[in-house]
Amino acid sequence: MDLTADSHTVPLSDGNRIPLLGLGTYADPRSTAKGTALECVKNAIDVGYRHFDGALVYLNENEVGQAIREKIADGTVKREDIFYCGKLWSTFQPPEMVRPALESTLKALKLDYVDLYIVELPMAFQPGNDFYPKDKNGKYIYHHTDLCATWEAMEACKDAGLVKSLGVSNFNRRQLELLFNKPGLKHKPVSNQIECHPYFTQPKLLEYCRQKDIVVVGYSPIGTSRDPSWVNLKCPPLLEDEVLVSIGKKYSKSSAQVALRFNVQRGVVVIPKSFSPQRIHHNFQIFDFSLTEEEMKSIEMLNKNIRFVQLLMWADHPEYPFHDEY
Repeated sequence: MDLTADSHTVPLSDGNRIPLLGLGTYADPRSTAKGTALECVKNAIDVGYRHFDGALVYLNENEVGQAIREKIADGTVKREDIFYCGKLWSTFQPPEMVRPALESTLKALKLDYVDLYIVELPMAFQPGNDFYPKDKNGKYIYHHTDLCATWEAMEACKDAGLVKSLGVSNFNRRQLELLFNKPGLKHKPVSNQIECHPYFTQPKLLEYCRQKDIVVVGYSPIGTSRDPSWVNLKCPPLLEDEVLVSIGKKYSKSSAQVALRFNVQRGVVVIPKSFSPQRIHHNFQIFDFSLTEEEMKSIEMLNKNIRFVQLLMWADHPEYPFHDEY
């Protein structure tokens, strides 16, 4: 695969293309200063990023959209150069709520369409505008949802021109097959966003997705923050791994750059999140070296089948995707 900083897109099954490297824009609104996402996305576009992964539930799509629009206005990019992924949150899965949720994202972005819209989780919370609904005892309120009906509403959004491509996130094989086997399926999911990094290489799910022509988008590709509310703190720090560090020394690269290159080189899209200008630039410098077949195999052998992201708020949900092997 011949990848360059200017040309690193891969085809989606619907004829569109997705850049292999993107910028994750998740931020805790309680601890992130206003305007941070705006400046970081503008900086990322100047560095060369064209793929941005966002969500209504991140509460910063207005800033991300403003950054994109400002960079279009100053002539740095055209709208068609940018690939934006939005997400359907779990309180909006009833079919009648899907399009309004997408329209809320478009209104925040002030854009006419998104390039990819994905079902963020195969589980639903109680429908409504409270993103994390709880009962009087502090327990999350789940809701039964018909994923096939949700998907039909997603298909209608694509037919209406509000989104170019449709995908999913955190779906296991069984949940993907539910969609593929849906009577009257009109638009197949083109992508599945899942945790994927050298300590969790996802070989079985990755192979299944390849067979189904689904592009895997890997979140937490260089590990993640050590937030105990949703991260498994027992996981060893990925970026201190001796194999990644030693390979990095050979190429004068960091362990983070090696981890990103590993996934990109096997066709997995990566969306490292950073609001540090230095790291945003650093993470983009992965197109001037390539790993040998032997190095790829040695990194694959690091797989520990452990997740950084546990999504414990969903652990009691019957559709919790991590109960299944893949």
